[in-house]
Amino acid sequence: MTLCDYFSAADDQTAVAVGELSGGPGPAALDVVSLKGVDPVVALARLEAIATDCGYEEAGRRPRSGQLLSAADGDGPLVFSLSDTLVAALATAARGDLRRFAESWSATDELRQNQVDAETAAVALEALAGLARRAQPAGLRLYCWWAL
Repeated sequence: MTLCDYFSAADDQTAVAVGELSGGPGPAALDVVSLKGVDPVVALARLEAIATDCGYEEAGRRPRSGQLLSAADGDGPLVFSLSDTLVAALATAARGDLRRFAESWSATDELRQNQVDAETAAVALEALAGLARRAQPAGLRLYCWWAL
């Protein structure tokens, strides 16, 4: 299962530099949420479609949605950006909204393949929403450090 550490950083250059560190964003003393197996491209585009009431294709085409920022060379870790639209939706979502999102999100193929139920998805969304809420007032963006 892939390691997916979601974290906040000031800008793309900082995020890429953190991604090159051994162990990713955790040792860099950044605000990090670990969500093993929750990929930043497909799974988060599905979440964004649910949270913003749009289609999956539209969510995936939004600026910064699952955009690869680091060099894709070999087996090294990768850094992806999250869309500002998704971050805003998570930061402003009420607990009931997150539970509703989790119910729909857990029914997607990506989460079902990893045997993620609605309760587990809700816990993950609470953590990710907390990260978004802490990042926004500081003007930080969200990223994913992805490694095998």
